[in-house]
This record gives sequence, structure tokens and C-alpha cells, in this order.
Amino acid sequence: MEEMEEELKCPVCGSFYREPILLPCSHNLCQACARNILVQTPEAESPRSRRASGSGASDYDYLDLDKMSLYSEADSGYGSYGGFASAPTTPSQKSPNGVRVFPPAVPPPAAHLSPALAPVPRNSCITCPQCHRSLVLDDRGLRGFPKNRVLEGVIDRYQQSKAAALKCQLCEKAPKEATVMCEQCDVFYCDPCRLRCHPPRGPLAKHRLVPPAQGRVSRRLSPRKVSTCTDHELENLSMYCVQCKVPVCYQCLEEGKHSSHEVKALGAMWKLHKSQLSQALNGLSDRAKEAKEFLVQLRNMVQQIQENSVEFEACLVAQCDALIDALNRRKAQLLARVNKEHEHKLKVVRDQISHCTVKLRQTTGLMEYCLEVIKENDPSGFLQISDALIRRVHLTEDQWGKGTLTPRMTTDFDLSLDNSPLLQSIHQLDFVQMKVPATPILQLEECCTHNSSATLSWKQPPLSTVPAEGYILELDDGSGGQFREVYVGKETMCTVDGLHFNSTYNARIKAFNKTGVSQYSKTLVLQTSEAAWFAFDPGSAHSDIIFSNDNLTVTCSSYDDRVVLGKTGFSKGVHYWELTVDRYDNHPDPAFGVARIDVMKDVMLGKDDKAWAMYVDNNRSWFMHHNSHTNRTEGGITKEATVGVLLDLNRKTLTFFINDEQQGPIAFENMEGLLFPAVSLNRNVQVTLHTGLPVPDFYSSRASIA
Repeated sequence: MEEMEEELKCPVCGSFYREPILLPCSHNLCQACARNILVQTPEAESPRSRRASGSGASDYDYLDLDKMSLYSEADSGYGSYGGFASAPTTPSQKSPNGVRVFPPAVPPPAAHLSPALAPVPRNSCITCPQCHRSLVLDDRGLRGFPKNRVLEGVIDRYQQSKAAALKCQLCEKAPKEATVMCEQCDVFYCDPCRLRCHPPRGPLAKHRLVPPAQGRVSRRLSPRKVSTCTDHELENLSMYCVQCKVPVCYQCLEEGKHSSHEVKALGAMWKLHKSQLSQALNGLSDRAKEAKEFLVQLRNMVQQIQENSVEFEACLVAQCDALIDALNRRKAQLLARVNKEHEHKLKVVRDQISHCTVKLRQTTGLMEYCLEVIKENDPSGFLQISDALIRRVHLTEDQWGKGTLTPRMTTDFDLSLDNSPLLQSIHQLDFVQMKVPATPILQLEECCTHNSSATLSWKQPPLSTVPAEGYILELDDGSGGQFREVYVGKETMCTVDGLHFNSTYNARIKAFNKTGVSQYSKTLVLQTSEAAWFAFDPGSAHSDIIFSNDNLTVTCSSYDDRVVLGKTGFSKGVHYWELTVDRYDNHPDPAFGVARIDVMKDVMLGKDDKAWAMYVDNNRSWFMHHNSHTNRTEGGITKEATVGVLLDLNRKTLTFFINDEQQGPIAFENMEGLLFPAVSLNRNVQVTLHTGLPVPDFYSSRASIA
């Protein structure tokens, strides 16, 4: 709570508020300090005289700042009032906390009178030391300002929390630290005195003993004082004027200036404003948390700058030493340049740390003060200051959002030693600004994989000043091999197709311009899909093929066999897909298998050397490649039959299934290269493709045994 202390001190005397009064501008002053800074104004200039002549309606009229006070840009303080008979002509004084205030312009009140009861000179004016707003007092004087009891309660709790440990009240000599308090006796005891004077038997056994801190709190919780109206001192504040935003009494509503205003119940508005202040504090709390994290970042930047400085100096020394004796004299000058840059960076960051620390301390102090205000049980007192606190909380939160949490300096030294000139040009040797672009940053949240494709996105660092003309994206082969370039261009996003399924790829990016290339980014690990999801490809299919169901279902308009391929090709891994027979009249011989992208599309699949297939009728099946028919197997297909295709590129085999049973032996071996799922059919057949399927369990078990 120490950071809250600034909120609890008077801007005039610099001490904790004593009998604080609440000004219409929502700032506070000690009652005695308010009297000390009163200034008398001429009758002709006073708002009271203007009201008497028919102008002005409010209790406190703020005077024109250009007439009533002179704001000095040189010292950020107040000048004296000028042009009035009673205006002081001595320079303004500065309070202990740095706020400039006016010297007393009126005699101090009599010793036997309190500041509130002592007479106030006619036409007295007071200027808030914090916001510079001036106002003229009416006949009530300082009694016209409400007392800020909430602030008094917060100060009391704060001072109590900093007080020394509670002592036993019954020790005869040196009091020991109290260990308990009896709520009925209202006495603090140490352990020996409790056993001697408060034994746990008889009537005393029913007394409640509590820890000292809890007992101190219970002592402090006295019945809440009833707030009275400043205009009608015998009336209690019972309602809240929505228009004027102040608590009012019954008489104010009947005959005062609030009679035509909208009013609400005091308790309801108390709860509403407490809720609003709590909500505002939530946002400010998030900003404070960000500020703490930002301070950690800045402190880390100091360390990074120091480390980079050491590293840069070492490189510089190494380069200079390589240029023999002719460079030694110049080396000292260059080191001085680096140190100067080092100190400049540190100064900027440390200044920002100092500024942010002060701002965070002020924010934390305001938060703690607001939290203590929320604990108050006095609705009217709370509502007197709640609007101002809510505005301050929002204003403080907005101040954090105006670029405050952005570093003003980078940790890198944008300098590079140019050691290419000839030896006779050594006397012209100087630092040149680095012209190689900064290392790009991969944006992990936008990088992803889908099937056998990978999409990568990157950007330049936010504080980079050297533009990049293009980028080079590199991927390895999915097996930990050498990197290869897959993209060169100006775009900051690229999708790479044709990768292996169920493979792990490493990706990296670098930027380039006319000067050279940057360092590589951090390596990003990408995992392609384990199972493929794909549909038939209308772009490569024969024109007689008819597509439906999002290209998952195909048939044909011709009585001749026509070929259609899947959209995704495979060159690595184990892949399984199925096709259900939706329509079949027991006469055609549809073929299922895999093919190269340039397979013939107007003949049965397997007729050329670019396809490997199983063609089947309602009784038996054959395997066919390059028009060679092998392995006749009994068992055919019917409507609603399921044909499975298993391509194992790890073992280089192709196997077929009908209704979850393997059809014949392994159909083909030595399967290599990029292969696409393929089907050939005519108008009497319709099939639907099912992808993303796991490898059949029995095959996985057999493969693991093998």
C-alpha cells in the first residue's frame, strides 16, 4: 500500500490530509490549507456581485483562467493575481510535494476558532493547486464544501496498517506484544497476563478472544456517521441527483435547486458507482500487469544491449587487429563510437524504465486507493468522489494505451565495419549503417499444414528500418536432409504443395536486398497429415465423367470406360481409401487402382504402363498393368459393395480388398514415384469415394510382425 501514499497527501502541505474538504473539481485539500491559499477578489469582479445583478446561477462559478491566474510555462507553477487591490505581489511558493500555491493573502484565523468556523473575507476566492480551476466562495465559506469522510477513513486505515505492533495493556513495566484481544473486555493481553487476569473459566469462559489485528479492526468499525446536507445542515442526505451528480436531502428536492432534477435512491446509486469503479479497475489492473511485464522486458533489453555491445566490441577489435598497425589509431576512435552508441541506448531504455516505473507506481497507488475507497460503507461519501475516481481510472488506462508500452530503442547495433577499402584509404574508415535486412520472423499462428501441403507466413521485425526486397523460403526433404529453396519472391505467405504425408519438415526463411541476405529465421517444424483427405479431380478427368456430391461421387455418360484420378498424389507412406458401388448392373468391369498423372483417360485403367489396377465383375477379378492380366481371383462385386485400395509406399506394394476381405495376393510390388488414386468406369456404374481412413488393423498387425 506504500505506493498509495501519494494519493493520501495534501498538494499544499505535503502531509496526510487533515479534515479534507472536497472541491467541485473533485480534488481535495486540508481545511487549514484551503484557508491558507484563499485570495480576496474585488467586488466588481466577483461572481457574487454578478449574481446580485441578475447573472450567474451556480453556487460556485469558475473564473476565467486568463483573468484569475497566470500559468507559467517556465516553472509549471502559479503566478500571483494581478490587477486587484488585495492580490499578492510576492512570488508563488512551492509546497513540499512540488505543487506551487499562493502565499496567504488574508490574516490567519483566530487561534480559538477552527478553520471552518473562522470568518472568511468577503469575495474570497480559492484556486485548486492541481487543476488550476478557480472559484469564489459564497456566504458559507469553507463550510460550503463537503467533508471527504471516505478519504479520512482510508488515511486512518493506512496509518493503522503502518503502526507498530499492539502491546499488552496490563503489563506493569515494559509492555509485551499482545497475542489476543477480548471483544467483551475490550482489552489486549499478552499470554502471561491473559492466564493471570483472564482465565478461561467461570463467566470469562464465554468471552470471545480474537487476534490483535482483528481486534484493532473491530475497534475501528464504529457506527457509520449519518451524512448531512451542506445547504441544510439539519437534514440527512437521502437521495442522489443524477443531473448534478451529488447526494441531496429531502429539503433540496422540495425547495432547492434540485427540485426539478432526476433523483435516485442513494443506496442504489452507491452500489452502481461501486460496480462501475470495480469494472474500471479491472481494465486498469490489466494495464498495470502489462506495465510490469513491460518493465521486465526493458530490464532484459538492458542486459541484451550490454551483451550485444560486448559482442560487437569483440568483433570490432578482431577486425581492427587484422588491419595491422595502420588501423590502431583509428581503432580507438571506432571503439569510442560504439561505446557512445551503447551509452545512448542504455540511457534511452533506462529513461523509459524510470518513466514507466513512476507511472506504474502512480497507477498502482491509484488502484490501491480506489480499492480502499470501495471498502467504505458510506454511500454519500463514496458518491462524492466516485465519478472523479472513475474518470481518473479511465484516463490513467488511456494513458497506458498511447504507445507507452512500446520500447523506444532496439537492442541491436545497426553498425557494420566495412573493411574492404584498400590500405591507403584506412584514414577514411568509418562505421556504415547496416544495409542487410533484418532476420524475418515466422508467424506461428498463421503457419499450418493440410494433407500434403504446408502454408507459411512471416514478417519483418517491428523495429526494423532496413527494407527487404524479397524472401527465400527453404524446406528440407522431410527426412532431415539438405534444405532446398521452395519460394523466392516479395510475398510474405507461401503454400507448398506435394509434400509427403505423415512426414516432418523443417522450414526457415531469410530476407535479401541489393546489399546481401539476412540471417536465417528460427527453424519451424511442420508435420503433414497422417491420413489423406481428397476428392476426385475434375480438371484431369475425361470429359465423359459426371461428378456429384462435392466430387466424391462419379459416374460416366459413355458406354466406354473412362478414367478419373484423385486430387492428391502419394510418394511416401501408407495410404488406404475405399469406394462404395452405388450402382451396378452386373455387366461392366470397373477398375480400381493407382496411376501416373499422364495416364490414358479413354481406356480401361491398367491398359497402359502408367496404371496399376484391379478390374472386377460380379464373379471374379483380375490385376492388370500395361495390358497384362494376372491373378484371376473368384469373388466379384454387387451393388453396395465396398472396394478398398491399400498403397504401401514404405514396402512398395499395392493391395486390394472387397468388403473388408483381401482380394487375392499382393497385387503389385516395386511401386515408386508419385501415384494418384484412379478409377475407370462406364455409364452403368457409379461409385463414391471415402478418404481419411486408417489402415486396416489386420494389415497393420501383419506389417509389424514382418
